[in-house]
Amino acid sequence: MVVRRDPGNTEPVKAKEELIFHCGFRRFRASPLFSQHTAADKHKLQRFLTADMALVVTVYAPITFPPASVLLFKQKSNGMHSLIATGHLMSVDPDRMVIKRVVLSGHPFKIFTKMAVVRYMFFNREDVLWFKPVELRTKWGRRGHIKEPLGTHGHMKCSFDGKLKSQDTVLMNLYKRVFPKWTYDPYVPEPVPWVKSESSSVVPQEGME
Repeated sequence: MVVRRDPGNTEPVKAKEELIFHCGFRRFRASPLFSQHTAADKHKLQRFLTADMALVVTVYAPITFPPASVLLFKQKSNGMHSLIATGHLMSVDPDRMVIKRVVLSGHPFKIFTKMAVVRYMFFNREDVLWFKPVELRTKWGRRGHIKEPLGTHGHMKCSFDGKLKSQDTVLMNLYKRVFPKWTYDPYVPEPVPWVKSESSSVVPQEGME
């Protein structure tokens, strides 16, 4: 489902948080994933439902055919339902890939012309060997690869396309496919009706007379 944040609601909404869906003629509860709405075949996971752009919401739910309007509600602690987003059903596609990115960071320990010894990214030799094929990058734009592990505490010798600076940081991007939780629940509690406060609804007796 493609949704856009309702401007009247500014409460932060995290991914995998239980929401109430009104999708076409169906109403259910589920814990969705948020991802970027792009034309690529892989879509980056978003940790929060942001207000500045449209996002794709992914859930496990009964098949509904597009186009169908979508309303997302969040149940407050007092039992009332708060509208947080509106949109439409995009597709029923179990093959859509939602990718989570994790960035590992390390620091140069010894710097040579196009080589450097990096530490604090890993803490044992086996991890260095396992992630050896993955490309490295730095905050200052250098790119490189792991050459070999040094010792048994996670130090590693790395080659780069230029000399590193001592204040630079070595980064490694790791990607993993994620799936929404199987939390579909067709039971949705009725929202507590909005009641006007008594102080504003009571008319003074003197005025009535």
